Amino acid sequence: MAATTPTTPAIAPLKGTKLFAPLKLGLCELQHRIVQAPCTRMRGVKESDGVNVPGDLMVQYYGQRATRGGLQIVEAADIARYTSGYPGVCGVFAASQVAGWKRVADAVHARGGFAFLQIWHAGRASPPSFRAGAAPPSAGGRPMDGAWPDGSACAECPPTPMARDEIAATVRAFAEAAARAVDAGFDGVELHGANGYLLDQFLHDNINDRTDEYGGSVENRCRFPLEVVKAVCDAIGPEKAGVRLSPWNYFQSTMDSDRLGTWSYLCEQLVALPASQRPVYVHMIEPRFDEVLDEQQKIDSLAGGDKKVAVSLSPFREILQKGGILFVSAGCFDRDNSVSKLESGATDLVAYGRWFIANPDLPKKLADGIPFTKYDRSTFYFTEPPEKGYADYPIYAAEVA
Repeated sequence: MAATTPTTPAIAPLKGTKLFAPLKLGLCELQHRIVQAPCTRMRGVKESDGVNVPGDLMVQYYGQRATRGGLQIVEAADIARYTSGYPGVCGVFAASQVAGWKRVADAVHARGGFAFLQIWHAGRASPPSFRAGAAPPSAGGRPMDGAWPDGSACAECPPTPMARDEIAATVRAFAEAAARAVDAGFDGVELHGANGYLLDQFLHDNINDRTDEYGGSVENRCRFPLEVVKAVCDAIGPEKAGVRLSPWNYFQSTMDSDRLGTWSYLCEQLVALPASQRPVYVHMIEPRFDEVLDEQQKIDSLAGGDKKVAVSLSPFREILQKGGILFVSAGCFDRDNSVSKLESGATDLVAYGRWFIANPDLPKKLADGIPFTKYDRSTFYFTEPPEKGYADYPIYAAEVA
């Protein structure tokens, strides 16, 4: 590495900061607070229509990013065949997929790391072309704005409101998928209740227009996600279950009228669960993060033009702490803002997404003050060859010192 010069400012190593303090998360003895965020990279190998399997490239990718005592939240896996929203996404419903995920988990464990598999159902974000032509299910009948990844307009095929028996079957499907993930060797699962996918669709009052016990009041809108949390904890144990939420996100037409009230209630209900059904962590996306708006535009928009309105994850963090639920924060973290977030007590762990894509040895670089490799957005998805922008980023060092 080139020596520091007057024109190259020194980068402070963060090895001695709270970023590298150990933490017990369920059964996992973490050695640092840097989490690999779940980024769905769409690199699965197609086995048949609707069935993609983790292959050698995914084993290499996650193995590259594993560190001793580090936590990786592995990209979203479909809980069943017709629950996907994107091409190249692997499920965890077929035996071949479970076998493929076992190789991924083994690669992480071989480096001394821990891995939770994120599991999801895309709901109305799943195009009919991914569902043998059938309309997608959702909390209600309102379509998303815009188009699905296959280019078809969402309004052309509105979602079908889920019947009660379909909701019950989906609760079971989440629990069964969680059990298969643990059978594959993962240390736990993260329920994807964020970003406008199925569980999140039930939470937002601009999407959920039901009039039964799963719609209307905030208590009813939280019912289905809470049933999934309880079923998954019953299936694999609460120490192996996490939940991802995005109270301040706009993605996929999510526009609840009372974000603070809705997600505060949900967090209160998670805390009120018996210890046997209370997830070990909740993972939230910072309000400043947005897929389109820059940071200031996003905050201004959420505040509704009134700068006195506090837009923060802190209220949710404070509620969850009362139940001993750990907090993971994600969204626009870099070298400079992660330590202060931890030292302020605003979070227990910090998740990195884009920087982990381009820096397989990110914890080492943060620890020792090594410059980051810049990520290339054009290679996040659908690259040819598939290893481009995926498993070909340079590795400065293999282990955290």
